[in-house]
Amino acid sequence: MSDRARVLVVDDEPDVRTVLRLVLERAGHEVQEAASGPEAVALIAAQEPDLVVLDVLMPRQDGWVTLARIRDRSDMPVLMLTARAAEADKVRGLGSGADDYLTKPFGNAELVARVGALLRRRRTPAEAPVYEDGRLRIDVRDRSVTADGRAVELPPTEWGLLTALVRHPGEFLSRRRLLELVWGDPLGVGPDRVKFSVLRLRRRLGWDDPETSPIEARRGAGYRYRPPEG
Repeated sequence: MSDRARVLVVDDEPDVRTVLRLVLERAGHEVQEAASGPEAVALIAAQEPDLVVLDVLMPRQDGWVTLARIRDRSDMPVLMLTARAAEADKVRGLGSGADDYLTKPFGNAELVARVGALLRRRRTPAEAPVYEDGRLRIDVRDRSVTADGRAVELPPTEWGLLTALVRHPGEFLSRRRLLELVWGDPLGVGPDRVKFSVLRLRRRLGWDDPETSPIEARRGAGYRYRPPEG
């Protein structure tokens, strides 16, 4: 399946937007530009893109606020861009619902690769069209999830994480393995992504309590999905 997509680039610096647009267009994508958070939110409401490349440091409405506005209405993949390399900023971005985080300056090839990985993650289903075990039901045909009888909407990252765990029932998957399966990151860069994505996934499914959650964590082993017995 082609990774060609409609990408919205959000940055208050015209030169940066131009560079990003040229790089992404050369990779085969259709690119729209927004110079501010409010403009981006309006464009998304009018015509939802497949992916957003969002700068953090913008006047009036920064990337954090803009990300919250996007998540209020859509689960589309969001790649955050920032000049800040501090771990706290990366943690904040991933914890706030960003799907990936790229620190400036970055290489053009890395940008294209990360955009492609986010798009593939959103489009790749589990192997079987329907999975059901009594607590969890996944239908990849309409990308629907039901947990304990309650319909749940999952953003691309949590969807990819859940389907990866379900495809390996009872098996502990290390953070590095999950980075490879879900993020397309075989080098295991940024393991905090896994931790925060698991926390968000549990919260969305209503499985916050680690004592009763079928999504288990084990120090040194990783994470697994444990189907109900019987």
